Amino acid sequence: MKLAEALILRADCQKRFAQLKARLLVNAKVQEGDQAAEDPKEISAQLEAVADQLADLIKRINKTNSSTAYAGGTISDALADRDVLALRRAAYAELAQTAAITQDRYTRSEVKYVRTINVVETQKRADELAKNYRELDARIQELNWQTELV
Repeated sequence: MKLAEALILRADCQKRFAQLKARLLVNAKVQEGDQAAEDPKEISAQLEAVADQLADLIKRINKTNSSTAYAGGTISDALADRDVLALRRAAYAELAQTAAITQDRYTRSEVKYVRTINVVETQKRADELAKNYRELDARIQELNWQTELV
């Protein structure tokens, strides 16, 4: 199985787990004299099986990411870089958006706000980080389809 396939399967397991949890909560209690629509013990058993499958997949994915070389490091290193790029991009984009907002003043007694940053440069930085993120993500995705799961 390729790493990319395992990542898709992991996402499916996470969705399935969430669905089973929701079903379990709905059937956890009923009005006296009524019966649950589904057996909570059966749902709980399914939830446990999915949880075990998910744990196994996560361990194998993590081992694969930690042992697969990529650009002088590992896939795990590249994922960390990608996550930090996303955080940095979001920070600069929000900063540019906040500084770009103008406030109307109707009287001279109202507080006047001035920008402390260059919005254009900040937005360019956010755009550059977004481009770097997309490029790194594409390289990681490509490697995921080439790498066998451990």
